[in-house]
Amino acid sequence: MAQLEPGDYYMSDEGFVVFTKQYHLKRGYCCQSGCKHCPYGFDIKTGRFKKS
Repeated sequence: MAQLEPGDYYMSDEGFVVFTKQYHLKRGYCCQSGCKHCPYGFDIKTGRFKKS
């Protein structure tokens, strides 16, 4: 797991840790969980990657 750095995440109003695009790119792969800031284009509703 990549070390967390400033800008890798923020806390939501509900108290959840939300990973940013910066963190996802550093991690290097899509986990297919439908992350809010996923830079890989995964659509959890269809289970597929969006074409870019």
